[in-house]
Amino acid sequence: MSQESFCGAIPDGFLYDGRYDMWVRQDGDELVIGATSFGIFRAGEIIGFTAKPNGAMVDCGRGMGTVECAKTVLAVHAPVSFELLQANEAIEEDPRWLNTEPYARGWMVRARACNWVLERSSLMEPDAYRRHIVSLDPRAICL
Repeated sequence: MSQESFCGAIPDGFLYDGRYDMWVRQDGDELVIGATSFGIFRAGEIIGFTAKPNGAMVDCGRGMGTVECAKTVLAVHAPVSFELLQANEAIEEDPRWLNTEPYARGWMVRARACNWVLERSSLMEPDAYRRHIVSLDPRAICL
């Protein structure tokens, strides 16, 4: 039996972290951060999300919260360093939005970047992230 391949959206207008399968969108002076559809595909259906508390300082690559999947709890790693301003309480209460609308209602946190100028350069543009996914899963379809 062959493993299912990814088929999902990787929209323009976001920057992507291929190490942790996270997206970042600049919104004025703040960042909005979430898990990519590919990251969610790899983790499996998410049934719980818990963010660090508002005001937490999170270094790039460190845990910004956890997601619970059917068989495990996984750390959610920060794609950039930030101060957590607001967790998405709606997905903490009802995580289905992470699975169905990861780039819209399923965002995870709003944050204030700590080292944006330097760390932004390590993030991928959408086309580069799509190529990254296909390098990991040659049968992947990125919409």
